[in-house]
Amino acid sequence: MEKSNGIALVVEGGAMRGVFSTGVLDAFLTNKFNPFDLYIGVSAGATNIASFLAEMYQRNLKVYTDYSTGSDFINWRKFISGGNLVDLDWLWRVTIKEMRLDLEKIFNPEKEFYIGVTSIDTGQAVYLKPERSNLEEMLKASSAIPVLYRNHIKIKNISYVDGGLADPIPVLEAYRRKARNILVLRSRPYSYTMKQGPSNYWQKLFLKGSPKLVETFSRRAQNYQEAIDFMRNPPEGIGIVEINPPENFPVKRLTKDISILKQGYCCGYEAGIRIMEQWPHVER
Repeated sequence: MEKSNGIALVVEGGAMRGVFSTGVLDAFLTNKFNPFDLYIGVSAGATNIASFLAEMYQRNLKVYTDYSTGSDFINWRKFISGGNLVDLDWLWRVTIKEMRLDLEKIFNPEKEFYIGVTSIDTGQAVYLKPERSNLEEMLKASSAIPVLYRNHIKIKNISYVDGGLADPIPVLEAYRRKARNILVLRSRPYSYTMKQGPSNYWQKLFLKGSPKLVETFSRRAQNYQEAIDFMRNPPEGIGIVEINPPENFPVKRLTKDISILKQGYCCGYEAGIRIMEQWPHVER
């Protein structure tokens, strides 16, 4: 049953830029701050929520700075030779073996956790409720950025890719699920506006067998702006708090410089401390 008047946590993706929301959520963990009833994340945002729910402090910081910065994960040479630029298969295999999420803690019956993915068949956003048996595959599907990762993930015989493609900031989904106070963790500065690319030539080339995904790419900037407009002009009675990285945030989608990633994490941690101090005053 959907909860009414609940508090939702929504976390945007953004590949390596997700280190910011990792910092925010680690600040929450160290202060035992978790007033949320509903959690919705896409791509890196979904994996960051999972680590938060598992109460694994700095687990994802280690993923970003130790595992994701080596040539096993991001490798242009592999990509040019026909492989994946971003090797999710390797990353999931090694992190499950060496630092697996605490599944028992994640599946708290009082918490609603949804992972946003994009259907290859329809190009539409789908919000999957994970189970112990498929959580890790759902997280992988939500992070499977087309072109950068050439495969797609099947869950119950349906193929999915990156959740941030169809719904980059799933704040409207939180509203549809009856949340009345929503905290949104962003991976872009407040002033950022997504621009539609001048051509979808590369999408058509790499996704020639998935025409619906090409259509979704063409609508992505519009969907992004709709989410921003909703956040900043919510309906009456809906409280939305948006936490953004600073305007000069140095982390990019594929940043591999460990010092820059740690700087991005610290920015997020400090932002998390600030929002906890303000929280009683920002709820509506």
